Amino acid sequence: MKVIKHSGHVVPFDIEKLKKSLQKSGASADLIEKCLKQIQDQIYEGITTKKIYKLAFAILKKAANGYAARYNIRSALQMLGPDGFFFEKYISRLYAEEGYKTKTNLILQGKCVSHEVDIVLKKENLIWMIECKFHNSQEKSSDVKVPMYILSRFNDLKTKQHTLFLNNETINSCIIVTNNRFTKDAETFANCSKINLLSWDYPRNNSIKNKIDETGLYPITCLTTLSMFEKEQLLILNLILTKDLINNSESLYKIGLTEKRIKNILKEASQICKLI
Repeated sequence: MKVIKHSGHVVPFDIEKLKKSLQKSGASADLIEKCLKQIQDQIYEGITTKKIYKLAFAILKKAANGYAARYNIRSALQMLGPDGFFFEKYISRLYAEEGYKTKTNLILQGKCVSHEVDIVLKKENLIWMIECKFHNSQEKSSDVKVPMYILSRFNDLKTKQHTLFLNNETINSCIIVTNNRFTKDAETFANCSKINLLSWDYPRNNSIKNKIDETGLYPITCLTTLSMFEKEQLLILNLILTKDLINNSESLYKIGLTEKRIKNILKEASQICKLI
């Protein structure tokens, strides 16, 4: 059976790939098998992967909001827009969890001109600059022009010393992060130019989705018990992660939610963070 991907490409239906994605939700083996059977009974030739995702999401949500939320991570990253400001904060938190010192939204003077830098990292006296390329659509990829442009900015900045975490520090390397994917040409150019890339599924064993699985840092936008407006209100309050919400539940009162809804939201958040 053939299915249609977000990109429009037609590919064979891969039940093992679907099974692996369902396993990421934390659902039991029995629930996953039930989900796979129901989906197989409903799919048809030419169905879109988006439709399959919606079928799986609905089945998981019926079983437990937490399963659906964990299955919803890629879409949740897109909700950190529309301009990517909160995506930058989220990426900063991911790296902080790995032991990096981080700063966001800096204006740094290069040799020729000044540059706005999304994130800087420091670990063991090495410093990286991070540029985030946020896309509101899953179909959009970052092409080769992105690393070519950012390489020129990095080259302008690395020749100067900056006041970052201490005085007179030098930027040693560059990372480009996107919530979607890079084209093959972008990957080839970046590798040739010694620029690090991070996307939803690249590098293969250290991608954004790998980092989320390893750290358990789920964005609050994955919560199914919150409306988009409520998520935006919480993001403005600087609550980026689901675990932030658990530790700052009073913020839910601040945005005017009822006791009953708060209880359900915190239950889902705890399920996601595997606290219950």
